[in-house]
Amino acid sequence: MDFDEAPCILRIGVPTYRQMASIIFGPGNLHALSVRLRILAGSWTFQYGPFICGVQRRWKKPVDSARTRLESRTRDHRLDKLMVQLRNLKLALAACELISQQRNGYASLQLLSKWRHEVGLNIEIGAFLKKYPHIFQIYVHSVKRNHCCKITQKMTDLIAEEEAMIRENETNIVQRLKKLLMLSTNGTLNMHALWLVRRELGLPDDYRSSMLPKYPHDLYLESPDTLSLVSRDDELAVAKIEEWRKKEYTEKWLAESETRYAFPINFPTGFKIEKGFREKLKNWQRLPYTKPYEKNDLHPIHNVDRIEKRIVGILHELLSLTVEKMIPLERLSHFRRVFAMEVNLRELLLKYPGIFYISTKGSAQTVILRESYSKGCLVEPNLVYDVRRKMLDLILPGCRNIGEPESAAWFSEEYDQGSCHELQNNICLVDTANTILELETDSDSTERSVLRSMEELPYQHFYDSQEKSG
Repeated sequence: MDFDEAPCILRIGVPTYRQMASIIFGPGNLHALSVRLRILAGSWTFQYGPFICGVQRRWKKPVDSARTRLESRTRDHRLDKLMVQLRNLKLALAACELISQQRNGYASLQLLSKWRHEVGLNIEIGAFLKKYPHIFQIYVHSVKRNHCCKITQKMTDLIAEEEAMIRENETNIVQRLKKLLMLSTNGTLNMHALWLVRRELGLPDDYRSSMLPKYPHDLYLESPDTLSLVSRDDELAVAKIEEWRKKEYTEKWLAESETRYAFPINFPTGFKIEKGFREKLKNWQRLPYTKPYEKNDLHPIHNVDRIEKRIVGILHELLSLTVEKMIPLERLSHFRRVFAMEVNLRELLLKYPGIFYISTKGSAQTVILRESYSKGCLVEPNLVYDVRRKMLDLILPGCRNIGEPESAAWFSEEYDQGSCHELQNNICLVDTANTILELETDSDSTERSVLRSMEELPYQHFYDSQEKSG
C-alpha cells in the first residue's frame, strides 16, 4: 500500500511526500541553499577533487632568513630619513661633477638630459635641478637662447672647502689607512676596494698619485693592485671602542668584567625585548674575544660566539674609521676575506640591532654605527663631515628662501658664526627633500628670542622703508 493510500488518521500531522518535496525545493529554501553552497565553495579548496570535503592543507615552516629579518626589523625613521637626504645629495654632487667638467663651467639642459641615467636619476633632469635652487642656477643663455645650468657660488665654495679640508688632514688619513692595514690579516689591502670606499674614508680622488708617494716609510705599493704596510705602529693598535670602555669604567664605576669586552647598545624606538633577551645580552657583553688589532693566530678560538664577537669588533672599528660612520653593505663585502670575516655579513649585522643598523633607504643598503648618531647628526663630528653637513643643509630647504634675501643673509651669517658641531643640537631634520630647517635651542628663552628676531626682520625692514619715504 502506498503512503498516499494510507488512512487519513495515519496522515494527520504528517506531511506527504509531495508536500515535503514542495517545502524542501521551494523558492526560499533553494535560494538559501545556493547561498550556502557559494560560501562553502569560497572557503573550501578542493585540491584533490570536488567530492572530498575534508581537505588537509600542508603546514609550511615559516622562512627565517636574512631577507625576512631585514623586512621585519625595527626601523629607525631618523636614520632612514637621513639616508634619503644623503641620496639626494649624492645625486646633486654627481650632477655638479658633470657640470664642472664642461669647458665653460655650465651645461645646457638638453645635454644634461642625455647624461640623466649616468647620474642615476629616474626623473627629468630639469625637474631635479629646479628642486635645489641653492645648488643649481638655471638661466637662459644670452647668445644661444637655450636653458643652461651652472653651480651656485655657495655650492662651489663648499666643494672647494671639502677638498681643502681633505688636503689639510693628510696625516690623519694616513693614520686611518695604517689602522686599516693593521686590521687585515697580512697587512695588505686591495686598491680597488679602497677606491670604492674613498669617499667614506675621506680620501681624495687622486690619492694614489698625490698622497701615497709622500709617505714611503709608512705605505708602499707592493703591486699595482695591492697596498702594503711598511711597519706596524703599536701606538695606533688601539680600537675606538676602548675609549668608550675606559670612560664607562672610570665615570660610571662599573666592574672591569662588565666593561672589558662590552659594546655600547642603543636599540631603536619600538624595539621589542623578548623574555630572556636581557640575560643573553648580559652574558654576551661579558664574553671575552680577540681584539681587532690582536693577531688571531696567537690565540686561536673555535667558539662560534667568540668568532662572531671578534667580527663585530672588526666591523665596529672599520665603521669608526669612516668619516660619517657608515658604509654601503655591498662595498663592505670587499673586505670580508682580507679581514677574516668569512660569514654572511648581513645576517651577522641583523643579529646585533643595538650596535648596527641597516638602512634600505637610498640607493643601496647602508650599514650605520648606531652609537655615533643622535637625532640625525653625528655625535663627534670632524672637519670633513662639517663641510658635507653644510652641503646637506643646501638640500633641505628645497625651493624655499629664494625670494627672501634678508632672511637668507641672516641665516647664512648666523650659520657661519659657528661650526656644524655647535649647531648640531639646534638643527632638526623634518620630512624629506622638500623640508625646512627648524632651529631648536636647549632653553625656551633662547628659542623665543631667536623666533622673535626672525619675526621682527620683515617688520623692521618695512619701518625703515617708511621712515626713508617720509
